[in-house]
Amino acid sequence: MIETIVIIVILAVVAVAIYAASKPNRFRMERSIVIDATAERVFPLIADFHKWPQWSPWESLDPELKRTYSGAAHGVGAIYAYEGNSKVGSGRMEITETVIPSRVVAKLDFIKPFEAHNFAEWTLTPDGKGTRVTWAMHGPQNFLFKLMGLVFNMDKTVGADFERGLTNLKQIAESGEAA
Repeated sequence: MIETIVIIVILAVVAVAIYAASKPNRFRMERSIVIDATAERVFPLIADFHKWPQWSPWESLDPELKRTYSGAAHGVGAIYAYEGNSKVGSGRMEITETVIPSRVVAKLDFIKPFEAHNFAEWTLTPDGKGTRVTWAMHGPQNFLFKLMGLVFNMDKTVGADFERGLTNLKQIAESGEAA
Protein backbone atom coordinates (compact mmCIF):
# COMPACT_ATOMS: atom_id res chain seq x y z
CA MET A 1 0.00 0.00 0.00
CA ILE A 2 2.73 2.49 0.97
CA GLU A 3 4.67 1.56 -2.16
CA THR A 4 1.62 2.43 -4.30
CA ILE A 5 1.18 5.80 -2.58
CA VAL A 6 4.87 6.64 -3.08
CA ILE A 7 4.64 5.76 -6.78
CA ILE A 8 1.50 7.89 -7.19
CA VAL A 9 3.18 10.86 -5.43
CA ILE A 10 6.31 10.50 -7.60
CA LEU A 11 4.20 10.32 -10.76
CA ALA A 12 2.22 13.41 -9.68
CA VAL A 13 5.44 15.37 -9.01
CA VAL A 14 6.86 14.32 -12.38
CA ALA A 15 3.61 15.26 -14.14
CA VAL A 16 3.60 18.73 -12.51
CA ALA A 17 7.27 19.23 -13.43
CA ILE A 18 6.65 18.22 -17.05
CA TYR A 19 3.61 20.49 -17.25
CA ALA A 20 5.58 23.43 -15.79
CA ALA A 21 8.49 22.79 -18.17
CA SER A 22 6.09 22.94 -21.12
CA LYS A 23 5.20 26.58 -20.34
CA PRO A 24 6.74 29.31 -22.55
CA ASN A 25 10.35 30.34 -21.87
CA ARG A 26 9.37 34.02 -22.00
CA PHE A 27 6.51 36.01 -20.50
CA ARG A 28 4.82 39.27 -21.40
CA MET A 29 2.12 41.13 -19.54
CA GLU A 30 0.63 44.53 -20.23
CA ARG A 31 -2.09 46.97 -19.25
CA SER A 32 -3.36 50.14 -20.96
CA ILE A 33 -5.29 53.27 -20.10
CA VAL A 34 -6.42 56.33 -22.04
CA ILE A 35 -5.29 59.60 -20.48
CA ASP A 36 -6.95 62.86 -21.40
CA ALA A 37 -3.62 64.61 -21.95
CA THR A 38 -1.05 64.85 -24.72
CA ALA A 39 1.85 62.43 -24.94
CA GLU A 40 4.14 65.43 -24.41
CA ARG A 41 2.54 65.92 -20.99
CA VAL A 42 2.61 62.23 -19.99
CA PHE A 43 6.04 61.24 -21.35
CA PRO A 44 8.15 63.24 -18.81
CA LEU A 45 6.32 61.57 -15.92
CA ILE A 46 7.59 58.19 -17.14
CA ALA A 47 11.05 59.12 -18.49
CA ASP A 48 12.15 60.86 -15.26
CA PHE A 49 12.53 58.55 -12.25
CA HIS A 50 12.38 61.59 -9.95
CA LYS A 51 8.68 61.90 -10.91
CA TRP A 52 7.82 58.27 -10.14
CA PRO A 53 6.91 58.87 -6.46
CA GLN A 54 3.87 60.77 -7.81
CA TRP A 55 2.40 57.75 -9.61
CA SER A 56 4.32 54.47 -9.19
CA PRO A 57 2.15 51.85 -7.44
CA TRP A 58 5.07 50.62 -5.33
CA GLU A 59 6.25 53.97 -3.97
CA SER A 60 3.51 54.14 -1.33
CA LEU A 61 4.06 50.60 -0.03
CA ASP A 62 7.07 51.59 2.06
CA PRO A 63 7.32 55.03 3.68
CA GLU A 64 11.00 54.31 4.43
CA LEU A 65 11.85 53.37 0.81
CA LYS A 66 15.48 54.19 0.01
CA ARG A 67 15.96 55.62 -3.48
CA THR A 68 19.22 56.26 -5.30
CA TYR A 69 19.32 58.18 -8.57
CA SER A 70 22.36 58.14 -10.81
CA GLY A 71 23.37 58.45 -14.44
CA ALA A 72 21.44 60.88 -16.62
CA ALA A 73 18.84 63.15 -15.00
CA HIS A 74 16.13 61.58 -17.19
CA GLY A 75 15.78 59.55 -20.36
CA VAL A 76 18.43 57.13 -21.64
CA GLY A 77 21.03 56.42 -18.99
CA ALA A 78 18.86 57.44 -16.02
CA ILE A 79 19.22 54.91 -13.20
CA TYR A 80 16.99 54.32 -10.21
CA ALA A 81 17.96 51.88 -7.45
CA TYR A 82 15.60 51.12 -4.60
CA GLU A 83 15.63 49.21 -1.35
CA GLY A 84 12.47 48.70 0.62
CA ASN A 85 10.46 46.47 2.87
CA SER A 86 9.20 42.99 1.94
CA LYS A 87 6.35 44.47 -0.14
CA VAL A 88 8.74 46.47 -2.34
CA GLY A 89 11.97 44.48 -2.27
CA SER A 90 15.10 45.86 -3.86
CA GLY A 91 16.37 46.32 -7.36
CA ARG A 92 17.58 48.63 -10.08
CA MET A 93 16.10 50.16 -13.23
CA GLU A 94 17.89 51.83 -16.10
CA ILE A 95 16.24 53.59 -19.02
CA THR A 96 17.79 52.06 -22.13
CA GLU A 97 15.67 53.61 -24.87
CA THR A 98 13.38 56.57 -25.41
CA VAL A 99 11.52 57.86 -28.42
CA ILE A 100 10.16 61.26 -27.42
CA PRO A 101 7.19 61.39 -26.74
CA SER A 102 6.05 57.87 -27.60
CA ARG A 103 8.21 55.19 -25.97
CA VAL A 104 10.30 54.46 -22.88
CA VAL A 105 12.13 51.16 -22.28
CA ALA A 106 13.81 50.29 -18.98
CA LYS A 107 15.91 47.32 -17.95
CA LEU A 108 14.67 45.93 -14.62
CA ASP A 109 16.98 44.05 -12.30
CA PHE A 110 15.06 42.67 -9.34
CA ILE A 111 17.25 41.57 -6.43
CA LYS A 112 14.79 40.87 -3.59
CA PRO A 113 12.51 39.10 -2.87
CA PHE A 114 13.80 37.11 -5.87
CA GLU A 115 16.30 37.73 -8.63
CA ALA A 116 14.92 38.44 -12.08
CA HIS A 117 16.02 40.44 -15.11
CA ASN A 118 13.25 41.87 -17.28
CA PHE A 119 12.31 44.86 -19.39
CA ALA A 120 9.47 47.33 -18.96
CA GLU A 121 8.08 49.40 -21.84
CA TRP A 122 5.68 52.27 -21.97
CA THR A 123 4.19 53.17 -25.33
CA LEU A 124 2.17 56.34 -25.81
CA THR A 125 -0.11 56.52 -28.84
CA PRO A 126 -2.81 59.02 -29.82
CA ASP A 127 -6.32 57.93 -28.88
CA GLY A 128 -9.06 60.40 -29.70
CA LYS A 129 -8.20 63.64 -27.92
CA GLY A 130 -5.98 61.81 -25.43
CA THR A 131 -3.12 59.37 -25.23
CA ARG A 132 -3.25 55.60 -24.79
CA VAL A 133 -0.47 54.54 -22.43
CA THR A 134 0.45 50.86 -22.52
CA TRP A 135 2.73 49.54 -19.80
CA ALA A 136 4.29 46.15 -20.51
CA MET A 137 6.84 43.93 -18.82
CA HIS A 138 8.57 41.01 -20.47
CA GLY A 139 11.49 38.71 -19.92
CA PRO A 140 12.73 35.17 -19.53
CA GLN A 141 10.74 32.64 -17.56
CA ASN A 142 13.01 29.99 -16.03
CA PHE A 143 11.77 26.67 -14.67
CA LEU A 144 11.29 27.99 -11.12
CA PHE A 145 9.07 30.84 -12.39
CA LYS A 146 7.15 28.42 -14.60
CA LEU A 147 6.58 26.21 -11.55
CA MET A 148 5.55 29.19 -9.38
CA GLY A 149 3.18 30.26 -12.16
CA LEU A 150 1.13 27.12 -11.58
CA VAL A 151 -0.01 28.51 -8.22
CA PHE A 152 0.76 32.25 -8.45
CA ASN A 153 -0.75 34.27 -11.29
CA MET A 154 1.83 37.01 -11.92
CA ASP A 155 -0.24 38.60 -14.68
CA LYS A 156 -3.18 39.03 -12.32
CA THR A 157 -1.12 40.22 -9.34
CA VAL A 158 1.38 42.49 -11.06
CA GLY A 159 -1.28 43.49 -13.59
CA ALA A 160 -3.32 44.96 -10.73
CA ASP A 161 -0.25 47.00 -9.72
CA PHE A 162 0.15 48.21 -13.31
CA GLU A 163 -3.53 49.22 -13.38
CA ARG A 164 -3.13 51.16 -10.12
CA GLY A 165 0.00 52.87 -11.45
CA LEU A 166 -1.68 53.80 -14.73
CA THR A 167 -4.67 55.20 -12.84
CA ASN A 168 -2.29 57.30 -10.72
CA LEU A 169 -0.45 58.45 -13.86
CA LYS A 170 -3.78 59.43 -15.44
CA GLN A 171 -4.80 61.43 -12.38
CA ILE A 172 -1.46 63.31 -12.24
CA ALA A 173 -1.30 63.99 -15.99
CA GLU A 174 -4.91 65.13 -16.27
CA SER A 175 -4.78 67.33 -13.18
CA GLY A 176 -1.63 69.14 -14.24
CA GLU A 177 -0.22 68.56 -10.72
CA ALA A 178 3.01 67.02 -11.98
CA ALA A 179 6.06 68.68 -10.49
